[in-house]
Amino acid sequence: MSDYPAGNESLDFRSIGPVSPAAWAFAEAWPDDSEQLQEARDLAGEVGLTPVSHATASLLTLFATLAGAGAVVEVGTGTGVSGAALLRGMTPDGVLTSIDLEAEHQRSARDTFASLGYDHVRARLITGRALEVLPRLSDHAYDIVFADSDKGEYPAILAQAGRLLRVGGLVIFDQVLADSGIADPLRHDTDMTALRHVASALRDEDHWMPALLTVGRGLLVASMRK
Repeated sequence: MSDYPAGNESLDFRSIGPVSPAAWAFAEAWPDDSEQLQEARDLAGEVGLTPVSHATASLLTLFATLAGAGAVVEVGTGTGVSGAALLRGMTPDGVLTSIDLEAEHQRSARDTFASLGYDHVRARLITGRALEVLPRLSDHAYDIVFADSDKGEYPAILAQAGRLLRVGGLVIFDQVLADSGIADPLRHDTDMTALRHVASALRDEDHWMPALLTVGRGLLVASMRK
């Protein structure tokens, strides 16, 4: 990123935060999980996954509601926590297309969706590599593309999102601030290079309207312009 925020001395961080740990914990705990979702979170921990935070899940539901989402693509099914959040905000006949390499995780997600009362036709679960599946999906047919997966693939996922989304649709990347993420100028590993590429593209390209949110482990969100 050409004007890296960490070096911007003009920002007065005293006027914007940081939020106290107690306030952060309160905001994260404020959304209330159902018993079924808590079970999905517990299972995620058992199999070594990090599900979206409570606040992130709440925001995904809100985004899906505001977008009137009837068609959503999710990269990274996990045990169904984020998928359930998206389904909750989608239209009653909306379909979630969720992609993951692990079939066992997707079986758990299917159980999560069923326990929450979602008919099996509401979730199309595809086992495979996202970069092999996404090119087979229809152009401009989706309201949201949500990625919580291999960070090194985020630039390619963004390129696909530009084709998949309708005008006004949202692309959402999770965990962009995890372990300081793109905010740490000393990190130059493959994942951070990919994340910074995505952040720069969303900020600098005219057909995106972006926002970087400090919710959960960091959300990078952008709306597709005309």
